[in-house]
Amino acid sequence: MVVQPKMQRGISCRKCRYFYVTYEVRQPNGCRAYGFKSRQMPAYVVLLSSGEPCNLFAVRETKK
Repeated sequence: MVVQPKMQRGISCRKCRYFYVTYEVRQPNGCRAYGFKSRQMPAYVVLLSSGEPCNLFAVRETKK
């Protein structure tokens, strides 16, 4: 059993300007800031690999 660290509150990849959907079945989530695609949400992958929360999170501007 793998123990997964809890995501920090406030970081939601879907609200980040660098998040995108790749439409690839095996790697549907992407991060333009870090330049990778993954099965999990990019903020979670960053947290697992570095042990720190995503530092490049930027709120996506919405069209009005």
